[in-house]
Amino acid sequence: METQYPAKRRPKYLNLLKIREPLPAIISILHRISGVLLFFPGIPLLLYGLQLLLASPESFAYLQSILAHPLSKLLLIFTIWLFLHHFFAGIRHLGLDMHYGLQLQQARFSSKLVLIFNVILTVLMGIWLW
Repeated sequence: METQYPAKRRPKYLNLLKIREPLPAIISILHRISGVLLFFPGIPLLLYGLQLLLASPESFAYLQSILAHPLSKLLLIFTIWLFLHHFFAGIRHLGLDMHYGLQLQQARFSSKLVLIFNVILTVLMGIWLW
C-alpha cells in the first residue's frame, strides 16, 4: 500500500510590491514594457511628427515649437531611454538565445551592463538634446 504524503504548502506572495525579483528578471520585464511603450504610443506619435515635418513650413515651425517645450524634451529623453533599454536588453536576450551568459553570475553581469550602457548613453543624449 502506498503512503500518501501531504502536499507541502508553499506560501503564495501575490503582492507584487513584496516580491523581490533578481536583476535579470527586472531587465527582462523592463524590456517587454519598453517594447510595448515604443510600439503603441511611440509609432503613432512618430508618424504624426513626420506628417507635421513634411506637410508645410508652417507645420514644421509648429513641430519645432512643440519640441522646444521642456515637457516635450523630457518625453523625448524618456523615449530615448526606452529605445536604448530595449536595444541593449534585446542584444542581451539574443546572446541568451545563443546560450551565452546563462550562468547566474554572467546573467547578473550582462544585466548590469545593460543598465550601465543605458544610463550613460541616455544622459549623454539628454545633455545633447537639452
